[in-house]
Amino acid sequence: MADEVLRERRGRVEVLTINRPDARNAVDAAVSVGLGTALDELADDADVSVVVLTGSGDKAFSAGMDLKAFAAGDGPAVLGAPGGFGGVTRRTFPKPLVAAVNGSALAGGFEIVLACDLVVAADHATFGIPEAKRGLIAAAGGLVRLPKRLPLAVALELALTGDPVDAGRALALGLVNRVVPSDRLLDETMALAGRIAENAPLSVRYSKDVICRAATVPEDDGWALSDAAMAVVFSSADAIEGPIAFAEKRPPTWQGR
Repeated sequence: MADEVLRERRGRVEVLTINRPDARNAVDAAVSVGLGTALDELADDADVSVVVLTGSGDKAFSAGMDLKAFAAGDGPAVLGAPGGFGGVTRRTFPKPLVAAVNGSALAGGFEIVLACDLVVAADHATFGIPEAKRGLIAAAGGLVRLPKRLPLAVALELALTGDPVDAGRALALGLVNRVVPSDRLLDETMALAGRIAENAPLSVRYSKDVICRAATVPEDDGWALSDAAMAVVFSSADAIEGPIAFAEKRPPTWQGR
């Protein structure tokens, strides 16, 4: 793994850190390849239940695309990376992705956050898609995901003004799950990720899949998705282990099958 992306295993949680603090963790080709390669591996790693994404330092989660790298010809490698921008934004990842936002998450950095399932933000974090101020558009998912997360007028305000919102407003809008003191960010994120990782991997995986897919289809189709997931999960070894462990008053031993 390149130095631009750091990996750390904490129990059943893998922490991926964009490690370019001097460039405000902007995404270049090495970051895109590093994140994409890591996520490819983690998708099939039975020992990992949750992945946390964060940035180095306390200034920025990510400032988005590295414009210097873009000008040097790295644009296709960054924007067209497998999995989308940063190796993340067009990826269908089967396990929960949790963003630990340690500062500003702007442009493509915010779009990476929007591609995550849960978000824990430091109290000084900010979020925005300022592309309109640069003659661009938020083409890595911002214009697609924001109207699904926010009232249309608010999504339009963020896109058309390019102005950022602070952590408090992001929490009120439902863009983040928790706002915590900056010195507690990773601890609080790991606590949330750990609570997920304690649960049955198959149950977590199918719960994420059904919720994400059902959010965009009619209710009857949502029921079909739920019924199909139930058929798999309820017939699994973990569906037997869970009730037995509960009755025996002991922690379950999940097999992920």
